[in-house]
Amino acid sequence: MEFCILACLYFMLPAYLANMAPVVMKNSFNKLKIPLDFNIKFGKDTIFGKNKTFRGLIFGIVFGVITAFIQSLLYNFEGIKIISFLDYSNWLLLGFLMGLGAIIGDLIESFFKRRFNIKSGKPFIPFDQLDFMIGAMVFVYPVFQLNLNQVITLLVLSFFLHILVNHIAFYLKIRKEKW
Repeated sequence: MEFCILACLYFMLPAYLANMAPVVMKNSFNKLKIPLDFNIKFGKDTIFGKNKTFRGLIFGIVFGVITAFIQSLLYNFEGIKIISFLDYSNWLLLGFLMGLGAIIGDLIESFFKRRFNIKSGKPFIPFDQLDFMIGAMVFVYPVFQLNLNQVITLLVLSFFLHILVNHIAFYLKIRKEKW
């Protein structure tokens, strides 16, 4: 069981880091702080909200690709091969798909959050914790298909890890919300 958990977490690192990229980069590259929906309204609210920007999209993908590239370099070590689901020879595609999938998953969640009149920064549990992971799993499917045990493991782990990481970021004053 421990092996499965570690292997799942290692495999999804590009998605985890892609999901963190918008928060990490929030004070950088301000010229890219353009809302992806260009503030176009769908009903009374914007499509995604002002916090879903081109900066977040670009850096989500960049973080995913860089992470997959580092995984491809680490694959030469026997300990990493043991916990790897694949050989990372296609790291660029893997990183791109996971990064893009994580951000698209978050965008879809934001779209529905706005439709349910849940304000930006307010909790939408369990979707806040799982949106990016589901998006990454869907987008990476052409490269690698996770089995049901791996999917369940990742969803449960990601739910609790997301809460833990966000609490830590909140107390370090990196995030404004605990969730």
